[in-house]
This record gives sequence, structure tokens and C-alpha cells, in this order.
Amino acid sequence: MSFPAATPPSRLLMGPGPSQIHPQVLSALAAPTVGHLDPVFLRIMDELQSMLREVFGTTNPMTMAVSGTGSAGMETCVVNLVEPGDRVLCCVNGVFGGRMAEVAERAGAEVTRIERPFGEVFTAEEVREAVQRVRPKITGIVHAETSTGAWQPLQEISDVVHEADSLLLVDCVTSLGGVPVEVDKLGIDAAYSGTQKCLSCPPGLAPVTFGPRALEVMDRRTHKVCSWYLDIGLLRNYWGSNRAYHHTAPINMNYALHEALRLVLDEGLEQRYARHALHHRALRAGLAAMGIQYSGNPQYCLPMLNSVLIPEGADDAQVRSQLLQEFGIEIGGGLGPMKGRVWRIGLMGETARSSNVLLFLSALQQCLLRQGISLPAASATAAASVIYLES
Repeated sequence: MSFPAATPPSRLLMGPGPSQIHPQVLSALAAPTVGHLDPVFLRIMDELQSMLREVFGTTNPMTMAVSGTGSAGMETCVVNLVEPGDRVLCCVNGVFGGRMAEVAERAGAEVTRIERPFGEVFTAEEVREAVQRVRPKITGIVHAETSTGAWQPLQEISDVVHEADSLLLVDCVTSLGGVPVEVDKLGIDAAYSGTQKCLSCPPGLAPVTFGPRALEVMDRRTHKVCSWYLDIGLLRNYWGSNRAYHHTAPINMNYALHEALRLVLDEGLEQRYARHALHHRALRAGLAAMGIQYSGNPQYCLPMLNSVLIPEGADDAQVRSQLLQEFGIEIGGGLGPMKGRVWRIGLMGETARSSNVLLFLSALQQCLLRQGISLPAASATAAASVIYLES
């Protein structure tokens, strides 16, 4: 039995990830494959680590790309820091805070959850009360909650966590490359991300970074890490100067991430953050012109992941299907308690362009009007254009 070649269509990826990919990154994927211990590939690994340190805002030597998606980054950080019976505090205000708690439980931790409604953020006082009560070895929190679009402030929480002599573990899957992460400045002990969000690389690698306090904890372990594949004690010998064989790295994905990071740094981090913020403001203005509101507190809304309330009377699935089939635009639906209540609109990396914002606003307006949804007379694209003209 023969099968046709896979011929995926061209889509405009405006959901919660993956994002649009620069042609140079796609070209890097197609470069000739070499061995995972080839001197050329080892040089690429060294450069990739250096660039990751810049994007993470850290000097941590143990900064690298784990073979796997963002969830592999989460598991890497958790299983290397947690031993059976350790107390872990997880701040849960969305799907991925809950996932971190579940991973910690599977690693044998005694997990305490503190919770906020989906879309809200934690205050330093809430975390202070919990860490003083629990005295956790690790406190985990999500910087950019992909399920809700909430942007968690970290500085005061970092201070509170360290006052209690706890390690701060941060999920930066959606924030890395889109807003400042600043690992060293914020005192983050361990952090993980993914390639497919604001770095605009295909999914398949998980950047991670471990600070000195985290490495000390790992060096004092009395139990083996419960995952052989994700054991930093073994991986550091491959990514470090020893270059000891551990596994066959996804060679071409590392090429792609190398090129994606090179493009990020060529643009400049501050310029990249400003670009995400600009297109977020334009999108917000266009949505407001249609009477569409954000689901969370505007003070804590991410620029790259816009969670908006579905207008009353609109058919969630039908709108997303029409956007995809007629306009080639993908957006995301809600997760958990937000399912059927919100749309998640991504402006990540290469997707954050004025042409994409204006096309999406026009397409969404048409979809809603076809469903008979009453919209204000104001033009969504005109409202967004005002923001661009003023910038």
C-alpha cells in the first residue's frame, strides 16, 4: 500500500503555539545532518548555550536545550530537584501550574497547592504565607500562563521564596523571547521553556537553566534521578567539556534553535520585547473596537498570548473553524474552566507582525458578522492602525 507525500497547508499560526517560523530557521532544519559528537556540532552546541544564556538573562554554566518539548523541560527541572518526600509548593492559576504540581507528585514530592482563579496572578503575601507554613524545598510558579494569558510578577515573590530558603522554579515556556525573563536579576534558581513560542522554532527542544543553588541541591541528592533520560547529572557531561555520550541529540532541531536564537539576538532583546508590546496594543485596540474584552486583569495580560472573552451569541468552534478553513488562521480555544469562554490569540515571535494583526481583525469581524453578531460600527482595523501610526 502506497501513501501520498505529506503536503501540509500554509497556515497563519495565531494560537497559543506553535508560532510562525522564519524561513532561515526552516532552512537550518534542512542542513546536512552530522554526528552528535562531530566537532562542528559540538561547536554549534557551545554557541547555542551562549545564546540561550543571553536570552535567559543569566551566566549559569548549566544552560542548555533538553531533547523534548516544553513539558520535557518542566520534567527535567522537577525530577532533578525533587527527591521522594521533599516538600514542594506549586502556585496554580492555570493548566500549566497544575501540570507542574502533578509532575512533582509523580516524582515523589509532598505537594502543596495554592490556587488563584484562572487568569489571576499571585501576590507576594499569598506566597509568603504559604512558604512560611509549608517550608518547601522548592516553590514553583508560572511566569506566563499559556492557558489564561496571565503575566505573573516575580521579583517580590522571589524575595519571599528565598527568605524561606526555598528554591524558585519558574515556567518560562511562553515568556522566553517575548518579555524579559532575567533569571539572574530575579534570582530564579531553575527555569525551563520551549522552542515553539516566542523563539519561533519548531517544537522539539526545551531550553533549561540551573543556577548555583539548584546545582548544589542536585549534587547533594541521596536518590537517583527518577528519569535516566532527563538526568542533568548525566546530561551535563554531554553538554559540558567532557562530551560524554548520553543520547543521540536531535541534530537538525539544534541547528534550527541555533538559527532562531541568532535571529532573536540580531533583532535585539529590547527591540523584540517592544515589538511584541506594540502588536499587542494594536490587537487590543482592534478587539475593543469590536466590543471584545480581555478575560484577565489588563495590568497582568501577556502581550504574546491574548485571552479574550467570546462575544455573547458567538459559536466558539464555528468561528475558529471558519478562521482556519476560509482564512488559514489558527487561534486557540480555552482550556479547563475557560473552555468555551475564551479565545487565545497568539502574537509570538515571527507571528507578531502588523500584517497578521490587521488580517486577523478583518477576518474575525467577518466571521462574527456572518453569525449575526451585532458589532459596533467602528472599524477594528482602523483602530489598530491608529496604534501603528502613533508608534
